[in-house]
Amino acid sequence: MNIKFTKMHGLGNDFMVIDAVNQRINVTPEKIMALANRHTGIGFDQCLLIKPSPSADVDFLYEIINADGSSVAQCGNGARCIARFIARNKLSTKKIITVATKTRKMTLQNNRDETVSVSMGCPQLNPADIPLLVDNQQSLYTLHLGAAETCAVHAVNVGNPHAILHVPDVDDAPVNRLGKQISQHPIFPEQVNVGFMQILNPNHIKLRVFERGCGETLACGSGAVAAAVVGRLCHQLEKDIKVSLPGGELSVRWNKPQEEVLLTGPALFVYDGQLI
Repeated sequence: MNIKFTKMHGLGNDFMVIDAVNQRINVTPEKIMALANRHTGIGFDQCLLIKPSPSADVDFLYEIINADGSSVAQCGNGARCIARFIARNKLSTKKIITVATKTRKMTLQNNRDETVSVSMGCPQLNPADIPLLVDNQQSLYTLHLGAAETCAVHAVNVGNPHAILHVPDVDDAPVNRLGKQISQHPIFPEQVNVGFMQILNPNHIKLRVFERGCGETLACGSGAVAAAVVGRLCHQLEKDIKVSLPGGELSVRWNKPQEEVLLTGPALFVYDGQLI
């Protein structure tokens, strides 16, 4: 196989990053699942592929494959890792890099303090764009989970779908049980990432995220953006929001609905390796 890769993480959300610009890559979902295994493989939440772009206004294509072999369209922590990988490996000398996933285009900027700022695009709230199988847009959607249990969630798409629950204390939230039920609920035809948000003050939230295809992760960049958007729209949060996740802190800035959301946080190298 002889594929070179780099192990990276953003606040503990970890990735196998592969340069598919200078290498010929053909990895199957089954191979990704084997490599993602933390006991017998490399171990990671997602595999990130950087590919050449056929478009003049996009520098690179960016593909994200979950540990279970499924493909997703957005990952804020992964995007930051991509930016630092591109700079370190001299794939581009630009200060601001444009990448595209299968759903949207993003700009990435490496900062002097080794953080990366990612323009995550404009949030989508229309149910058909999330996607969410309801007739009308609402601020809260009631889900029936069986055995007379219900829960209320906000829903937003920030490049991938997110359901956000406002909880009094994230430490006591049933993230794995309820997260899995909501993630696989039939109202979300493409499944959904589930964020449990605790509001500390108008500029600070705590968050835990159950990611579809991965389970709970130490951090989720798109989840932080989704929670901040919901907080701005429905819970009177300010435009600059600190998001505290189990793996560390991210910063989100969103001025108003017509503007793109800016996510800033660290991205770190762990080691380089080669698949043989």
